Amino acid sequence: MALQWPLTGQRPDLSVLLDQLDPQAGMVERHLWLIDLLQWIRGTDKSAQAAASRINLLLDVLEARPQTVLRFRAWWLALVSTVDGTTLLSDYGFASRNAFVSELIERLNRKILPASPETADACELFALVMPSALDAQWLAALAPGSLERLGQLLSTAAEAPYARTRPGLTYWQNTLLEAITFCTSQIRAAGFSPEIRLRMSAPARDASPFHGLAASFDALRDAWLQGADVEQAAHRFRSQLDACRHAAASVYTHLDAHGISMDLVFRLRQLRERVLRIRALLDCLLHDAQHRHSAKLLSDLANLGLEQRSIGALVSSNTSLLAAKVAERSSETGEHYITRTRAEYRNMLVNAAGGGTLTAVTTLLKFAVMALGLSAFWYGFWSGVVYAASFVVIQLLHFTLATKQPAMTAPAMAAKLKDLNEPNALEVFVDEVSHLVRSQVAAVIGNVALVFPVALAVALALHWVNGAPYIDEAVAHYVLHSLDLAGPSLLFAAFTGVLLFASSIIAGWVENWFVLHRLDSAMRYNPRITRRLGMARAHRWALFMRRHISGFASNISLGFMLGLLPAFLAFFGIALDVRHVTLSAGQLGVACASLGWEVLREPALWWAAACIPLIGLLNLAVSFFLAFRVALRAHSVSGTGRQRIYKAIFQRLRLAPLGFFWPARESA
Repeated sequence: MALQWPLTGQRPDLSVLLDQLDPQAGMVERHLWLIDLLQWIRGTDKSAQAAASRINLLLDVLEARPQTVLRFRAWWLALVSTVDGTTLLSDYGFASRNAFVSELIERLNRKILPASPETADACELFALVMPSALDAQWLAALAPGSLERLGQLLSTAAEAPYARTRPGLTYWQNTLLEAITFCTSQIRAAGFSPEIRLRMSAPARDASPFHGLAASFDALRDAWLQGADVEQAAHRFRSQLDACRHAAASVYTHLDAHGISMDLVFRLRQLRERVLRIRALLDCLLHDAQHRHSAKLLSDLANLGLEQRSIGALVSSNTSLLAAKVAERSSETGEHYITRTRAEYRNMLVNAAGGGTLTAVTTLLKFAVMALGLSAFWYGFWSGVVYAASFVVIQLLHFTLATKQPAMTAPAMAAKLKDLNEPNALEVFVDEVSHLVRSQVAAVIGNVALVFPVALAVALALHWVNGAPYIDEAVAHYVLHSLDLAGPSLLFAAFTGVLLFASSIIAGWVENWFVLHRLDSAMRYNPRITRRLGMARAHRWALFMRRHISGFASNISLGFMLGLLPAFLAFFGIALDVRHVTLSAGQLGVACASLGWEVLREPALWWAAACIPLIGLLNLAVSFFLAFRVALRAHSVSGTGRQRIYKAIFQRLRLAPLGFFWPARESA
């Protein structure tokens, strides 16, 4: 008999629900009835206690209607006969794919495509029946008396394979045994996979805990089915599970040294969660006379269902280690950008001056590309080539580009917070903040102090040689107005800070990829490479690439983002441009050379000059803030810890502001 009420999303009446209960109904009708029953239990008040009270009401009504109880039990038997609960207990909440990208695509499909109640998959049905966070709450709120009455109502005799060994075995107990069997086989398969087995520590691999896992469970299962004392067998099986979990955890040490693979981290997390699932299933099987463990298991499964539908939860849980590794690798690079003594401070000024000089040449080349009159894409592409090549040359000459600092130095600073509760940890960190701020001030001063006069001088020299300004008057006026303080330049500067941060993330990811795939070792020892380069040259190239791969990735990605992103965004009608403090100062110098002394009388020049330091401030602040947040997350610094950090920084700024701009004499 088909259901006679429309599935409109309204809460159906209990009496109507029970009158429509039909054990002979088809599979779809059974599932729709169950969905509406759970909708009635949840109600409209979003209260877990109210939902638990409705469970008691349902049980009271059923006890008053014996014929309905018989129909309900027949309906329940038909339901569990056509839907395999073992899949629910063993696999629900776990990825249906064994790789991160595959699971991401699966979750996207699950989020976009509607689900059908016409299914024999218990996992799909459970997701339809328990779609709300309230379900986990009311399951956890059920009183012991309610659980006992539910257990009596839903108790069903088990069929094969274990019912012949243990008379009186229930469907729930049989399902638990099968689920533990499936989880055990999944753990063994993961432990035996070459991706995990070859990366375990030698002692863990030699101990071979995965080999004896199945035998330990067989001993426990046989003892339980025969009614024998299972405590010793259960202890042995749990110990074997812990040994497997610790063996898998030893892989993380390998990842720390040889790079992070998101797919491998994904598999390790799955293995760990399956071990925890088995422990929960064991509690339900061995120690659950009052059904508390079973209710907790179902509540946890309801929560897992919500997480399983969340793309953000998948990305967050499986990228945390990668974020930590990116932050760690960036911090190694960032240490080189922090000055702590007056000698280092002066050296930073010199290096920044060299970076400013080269950026002046970059600015002139950028105007040369503009003069070609290319389409938006090719103009952006060749501008990106100019930027990337310039940034790489600055890197190889060991000069400094000011805005490259914050995204690299933020992880280096956050690394100081690993032991935030240690004595003087905050004091040491605030010292690093002051070192960093004055290092960045020195870098900006060095860049801007050279890029403007060098760009001005070279443009004047080219004007004298060619007999015409390097850029025409219209372009020069466009430069002045594009840097107007009253215009969108500050928004563009903040956007450029985001790009600077993104380039540091790309740098950390590429270096992690380089290390993960052992490309430095391949360059050093691969026969084809050594035959072509020779052993000595191959060794030098391997060391060179290992040392510079992060910088290459950062500089090249930043160059192309600065050149191409505005063109791509303009295609979609988004008028976002970039404003880089050093490049903007260089462009201002070229514009002044073309306009001559008369430019000093134009207010647009002074508005642009006032805009330059604010562009630098936003470039630095936005990129530093984003990188610092990632680093704090990677090092698991809590919200309370962050408040302590900010308070300590403001206190130092109030008491010793000059320390943020010039190193003290005693630190020289």
